[in-house]
Amino acid sequence: MFDRVRFEFRPYARRFKRPLQTHHGEWAVRQGVILRLEGADRVSWGEIVPIEWFGSESCLDALRFCQALPGEITHAQIQQIPASLPACRFGFESAWEGLVLPPPNSVPQLSISMLLPTGAEALHAPQLFTASSGSTFKWKIGVAVIQDELELFEELISLLPNQAHLRLDANGGLTWQQACQWLQLCDGYGIELIEQPLPPTQLDQMLKLSQRYSTPLALDESVTTLEQLQTCYHQGWRGLFVIKAPLAGSPVQLRHFCQTHQLDIVWSSVFETAIARRYIENYLIAALPSSNRATGFGVEHWFDDGWEQRSPEQIWQRLEPSNS
Repeated sequence: MFDRVRFEFRPYARRFKRPLQTHHGEWAVRQGVILRLEGADRVSWGEIVPIEWFGSESCLDALRFCQALPGEITHAQIQQIPASLPACRFGFESAWEGLVLPPPNSVPQLSISMLLPTGAEALHAPQLFTASSGSTFKWKIGVAVIQDELELFEELISLLPNQAHLRLDANGGLTWQQACQWLQLCDGYGIELIEQPLPPTQLDQMLKLSQRYSTPLALDESVTTLEQLQTCYHQGWRGLFVIKAPLAGSPVQLRHFCQTHQLDIVWSSVFETAIARRYIENYLIAALPSSNRATGFGVEHWFDDGWEQRSPEQIWQRLEPSNS
């Protein structure tokens, strides 16, 4: 067991091929921080990938936290990372586990949900025309005038491959009336699920919606952190939980909670690199009962920097050393 390990970090900025349009606005650049921990005979990697509008710290907060740390850190210091820095806690704790846990025996074979462009661009997405039968797609709603989106939705349905699954994601951007409009329409099409139709403050209304319509609902922004996940579970939510592990806080505590309670989970991306995603697949998803739900990790087509094909060391070498 390591007592103290060498610590380095390097920030990154990846520009999307096209800005992502969500209810929260336009997103053009994915910023994050790569962590490198070095023990006596092993090197491990971690990643901090905040999304401030989901309730995590900002990238600037994360960078300042890293800059304030010494060049060597202990496990005790990682355990003391405050709840206000959940993305930092995930990044450091996952990197530490990479040092002390054995490599996984096997890599889980996961089906992937592909994120389509927002609005009318989705109708021309190459993924629609190259995907195989039974593929899963995700489309963001609550961005434009609802009548326009409903009409686009009908067009999108007609273009889906045979036996495809479609998920809708409102990012908490619908009113009660709009959510009812969407759900009434979706019930007739067998939509797989709608993520977070109402704002996170409206859990009671979400529970009512889930009882009124047959299309499954998933909490997303409502369960960003582990504490929020636990709260919603204990308040009676037994529907789907969208888990963005890099925002949740301690991955060890997250794994334990998910193992203790049989949650219906949709694992979702925050546009992390393969560093964070491989940890999630190998040490979180692999530790839980297998699920036939597609993970929301189909986002690599949103970048054209080739990072998916590079090792952690190759990504590290492409980044400028931090000004720590």
